[in-house]
Amino acid sequence: MTPGTFSLVVSLLAAQAQAPVTPPAAQAAPASKAPSQVPGIAQLPGQPNLWVSNVPPVPPELRQRLDQYLEARAAALMDVTDDGKQVLISTRFADTNQLHVVEMPMGARTQLTFTDEPINTARFQPGNPQTVYYLQDKGGGEFFQLFRLDRRTGRSELLTDGKSRHEGLRVSRDGRWLTYGGTGRNGKDTDVYLAPTVAPRQARRVTEAEGTWLPVEFSPDGSKLLVVQRRAVDDADLHVVDVKTGERRQLTPKEGKGSVAAAVFTQDGQAVYLVTDRYSDFNELYRLELAKAPFTSAPVSLTKSVRWNVVGATLSADGRQLAVGFNEDGYTRVYLLDTRTQKLSPLDVPKGVVTTLRFPLQRSDLLAFAMGDARSPLDVWTVDLKTRRPTRWTRSEVGGIDTSIFTEPELVRYPSTDGVTVPAFLYKPRNATGKVPVVIVFHGGPESQSLPIFNNFTQYLVTESGIAVLVPNVRGSDGYGKTYRAMDDGVKREQSLADIGATLDFIASRKDLDASRVGVFGGSYGGYMTLASVAFYPERIKAAVDVVGISSLGSFLQNTQAYRQDLRRAEYGDERDAEVRKVQERISPLTAVEKIRAALYVQQGANDPRVPQSEAEQIVQAVRKRGSDVWYMLATDEGHGFQKKHNRDYSQMTALMFLEKHLGTPGARGGEASGPK
Repeated sequence: MTPGTFSLVVSLLAAQAQAPVTPPAAQAAPASKAPSQVPGIAQLPGQPNLWVSNVPPVPPELRQRLDQYLEARAAALMDVTDDGKQVLISTRFADTNQLHVVEMPMGARTQLTFTDEPINTARFQPGNPQTVYYLQDKGGGEFFQLFRLDRRTGRSELLTDGKSRHEGLRVSRDGRWLTYGGTGRNGKDTDVYLAPTVAPRQARRVTEAEGTWLPVEFSPDGSKLLVVQRRAVDDADLHVVDVKTGERRQLTPKEGKGSVAAAVFTQDGQAVYLVTDRYSDFNELYRLELAKAPFTSAPVSLTKSVRWNVVGATLSADGRQLAVGFNEDGYTRVYLLDTRTQKLSPLDVPKGVVTTLRFPLQRSDLLAFAMGDARSPLDVWTVDLKTRRPTRWTRSEVGGIDTSIFTEPELVRYPSTDGVTVPAFLYKPRNATGKVPVVIVFHGGPESQSLPIFNNFTQYLVTESGIAVLVPNVRGSDGYGKTYRAMDDGVKREQSLADIGATLDFIASRKDLDASRVGVFGGSYGGYMTLASVAFYPERIKAAVDVVGISSLGSFLQNTQAYRQDLRRAEYGDERDAEVRKVQERISPLTAVEKIRAALYVQQGANDPRVPQSEAEQIVQAVRKRGSDVWYMLATDEGHGFQKKHNRDYSQMTALMFLEKHLGTPGARGGEASGPK
């Protein structure tokens, strides 16, 4: 997962186009034309990009109930102009997220791009806000290309090769340089590329080595560039590159390991503020003098007083203040650090989850950020640092629904094995009487964290279906220290499966939750946990929705894209080691398929570079051989999740239909299947 929150089917950014209502039964296409090996798969009438097998038609009444929830949207902050008078956002008014500009608080959202594919990374060119750089892929394949948009003509120009994967877009503060990571050299390793903005196609490699190297930030004068060498989430090194000569010097110690969560140059470019867990269990903020690097002793932490992860840092134009975000039990607290006195003071911003802290390049009195909470989607805000008063710039719609009817989660904790305590967010239906069914939602990653952010799928389950939703952060999750995050690394993942049992035990201990009606839902690694739940706790789960999930750890590692293999082996263990492979096979749902009793719905993107289509289809076919109830959906224009609204609408509607049917809720419905088992 990219930094941030993995959303998949339960995305914050729902779209506007309508999916078809109650399509007639699909007719099976000739096997030679089908993009799938699953018998009986057929195109969905009206949506030829969707192929389904055994999925019933969607009843009109379900569509009517769900319609408003599907219209939810969010606004993610991409950038802010030098003077702070315009913000660049990504939001959706048609089928996908596109770029918009807002020129005043609560002003009109002026759309800049009009493409079929989503755009979720973009930057203004400093000194020239009429030029915007952005990354975009095709069909969810994640082979992102770099484009330059001229706002005056509305035309976008391709700047990269059109076939390699690119990421980590940065532009120097003086507007002279452009940098990004790319796999163009050999398709496996990610190098850092540097190009002048006056000739952006004339990019040169400033790193050329094995592994993943990405740009972090330019120095204020544009003469130096920070780059990170990333081997794993907990194993990275920071380097500084001379832009003119290409000379590279390592800043972090050559011994030991630690994260590089963020890095920011000081105003004079002679030191770096580094966020790392190298010297602590949590990501903390340190100041590193370049002249003293690499360091042999631990520097002094500037954030030791706050025992939570630092999740973001940005420096004001005058260099006197650092805005620092902390993840405190899933919620974000924003502090200002006086760089002269090193004193931390909290900013009074609304409680929720904050992302993308950013100062305008020419202002030190204004801080921009995006923020959302469990009942409201992500939106853009600024705070005046003189008055400490926050100002809202966007208000994203939720289909006209009053957000006060939505549920705020309760933060709960429960014990597991090995002395582990699992934190979780529990969403309960209001005014429920008696025991209610429960859906457990596992996050992806695995080094990710479920946060109390708005989720239209969750709120529908709780508000309309009367189903409680429990969202655990099992061992291996981020946000609770590196010790907790490392508890599932490699062969230790076998012990982490005990947290599934602990979650089910917690449900059984509650008088308001029905342990006999439990469903599971998850995407990516959360899909693995979903499949593991039904394979290793078969008598305790009624239904499972697996979205782009891993069914066999060994085959997943063999078949994921080459540029990801080493990064994933650091987390899951190396499948080429016979002893490690034995453990991976023992805890893979595919090898325990004979135990599965729950109803299963599998959803997959055909262009997924992370978890390939074969992971979905091998579990579907294996479970079907046992005669179980298995639904399958394949989107041929999607990758690791569903970013196009018409696809996401169908995936959400049918997932809800499936869960209601098997958990026996008041809205339960069945229907004739489209295509044979």
